[in-house]
Amino acid sequence: MAELLPISTEHCTVERDGHVVIVTMNRPEARNALSTAMLVGLADAWAYMSDTPEVRVGILTGADGTFCAGADLKAMSQPPSDPRVAERAAQIPDYHWKGLLRDGRPTKPLICAIEGYAVAGGTELLTGTDLRVVAEGATLGLFEAKRGLFPMGGSAVRLPRQIGYAAALDILLTAREVTPQEALAMGLINKVVPDGQALAAAREMADQIAACAPLSVQAILRAVRETEHLPEEEALKVSDEIGWPVFTTEDAKEGSKAFKEKRPPIYQGK
Repeated sequence: MAELLPISTEHCTVERDGHVVIVTMNRPEARNALSTAMLVGLADAWAYMSDTPEVRVGILTGADGTFCAGADLKAMSQPPSDPRVAERAAQIPDYHWKGLLRDGRPTKPLICAIEGYAVAGGTELLTGTDLRVVAEGATLGLFEAKRGLFPMGGSAVRLPRQIGYAAALDILLTAREVTPQEALAMGLINKVVPDGQALAAAREMADQIAACAPLSVQAILRAVRETEHLPEEEALKVSDEIGWPVFTTEDAKEGSKAFKEKRPPIYQGK
């Protein structure tokens, strides 16, 4: 059974179920638009994921059939009503960038489970996650250009690197709605599922990841992030530095032993 964590805020619910953390943007009356309370909760959730050895994977979703409709500039300009949120906002450097996954991304894999609207800041959050499950009736898009704004969450840099120049500029410059089927064809997302099934499909993916050796998963994720845009020769050197220590872990021994004994491995993250 999932445990509600005390780092939750009124607009961001953070729960832990075994090795999986489930983060829910919870402001449905505003289509889960970003607020200070939400961004602080998100920033604390990502730090918790990174700092807690027992956590192996996270899921980001939205309440009541909507992911996130972007930033609520009015709400973000007002002082938080919760003193603890106000205190955390003052304590966390650049909490808004951390919450948006522009900075301080968790060291564990993060899956987004999207239903309904995931536009502007919602799509920016998507580009900061590692795996993306989207319901077939969802709406994606970066609307900043048609609102006279700029995608400050990092999409102007990340999107071309993730899906290529032409596809990225199609999304960024037209500021149009993008269907899940288009996003899948572009390579922006991993899977399209029936409406109402995104969280369940993301949880199935999370459980598959959590069953793997956590140190291996984290090393692979780190290698991908740190070498993605390096020349191959240099990238391989970085990959070797990250990868070779994995072979000396207790989990590596357990993996081989479990294979020989024809049983599921029991990984401890050591």
